[in-house]
Amino acid sequence: MHPVEIIELMFVGAVLITIIAVSFFLKGKWRKVGWTVAIVILIAYSIFYVVRPHWIDVQISEKVDLLVPYLKQRYPGEEWVISTVPHRLPGHKSKNPYYIGVIFESEPDVTYEYWIENKNNIFQISFATNKSFADLEHMEIEWDSE
Repeated sequence: MHPVEIIELMFVGAVLITIIAVSFFLKGKWRKVGWTVAIVILIAYSIFYVVRPHWIDVQISEKVDLLVPYLKQRYPGEEWVISTVPHRLPGHKSKNPYYIGVIFESEPDVTYEYWIENKNNIFQISFATNKSFADLEHMEIEWDSE
């Protein structure tokens, strides 16, 4: 379990315990209202916890669909492989699933990562390689030489 998920679970648990504890001091219909609110919060968080990975997958798919035309326009005639973070698998929870990796056929040992906000705001945010900066063919990031 990722630390963010643990913090979320602790926060929701604390809210639920507080609501239930307060409802014990209430009488009649107010006690039932407190329990109902606690149950609604528990169900809402459970739905959120189950739906969130699917929602992330949909957003990543939309971002990949925006990246492909950008790459076709910027690098005509190039071939590439797009990779995404397998955020549902163990060991990948600490990586941002919204970073989309691109490996160009002409540079198989370099992975460029892109951040996509919308079709007009696509940024190359990083790269991973053992090559020097001068050898990178597809680098879009401007580096200060100072």
